[in-house]
Amino acid sequence: MKKGKPSDAVIKRIPRYYRLLKMMAENGEESVSSSVLGERLGLTASQVRQDFNCFGGYGQQGYGYNVKKLLAEICSILAVDEEHTAVIVGAGNIGKAITRFEGMAKENIKIKALFDINPDIIGTEIAERPVYDINELESYIAENNIDIGIIAARKSVAQELADKMVKSGVKGIWNFAPVEITADVPVENVHFLDSIITLTYKMKAQSEE
Repeated sequence: MKKGKPSDAVIKRIPRYYRLLKMMAENGEESVSSSVLGERLGLTASQVRQDFNCFGGYGQQGYGYNVKKLLAEICSILAVDEEHTAVIVGAGNIGKAITRFEGMAKENIKIKALFDINPDIIGTEIAERPVYDINELESYIAENNIDIGIIAARKSVAQELADKMVKSGVKGIWNFAPVEITADVPVENVHFLDSIITLTYKMKAQSEE
């Protein structure tokens, strides 16, 4: 039984557990303690237990966690055990990279099509996915029950694209444009520079210790 809505910090850690447990399962590891999970992820055993308690626990006193069962529970939490369809707006470098990234399909996210304004690209295919005119975006989303809209376009049109996607029926937006967008559905604004700037901060902080 769930214990209530988990914090954003907990939600951001869950994919890390997922990746680790997936690797452990592939390596044939059958059980794991909260201490070992914490050690491998740079967390305390107490933090691990608190995180899992947000979703119901799953551990057994004196035994720890069954790797396959815990992985299955986390797959359900993250909804990666369900198929999600997606479209990408922007068939430039980022859009192409996302389309060609094999990890998407492995996590049950199916890229169905791309959309662009460039007449030289429209009508072609990228990794066997068709590239359509941007004017077809709304009708395609509605007719094909698309779950996720991925924005890889310039920032000046990102919010407008998000609005059109939501109006057409997407359930979530993954935004790579360098601007914060808002919507009535869940949004993940991805900013590459934030990550590397965080890295440079950590490097400086370590050098000053």
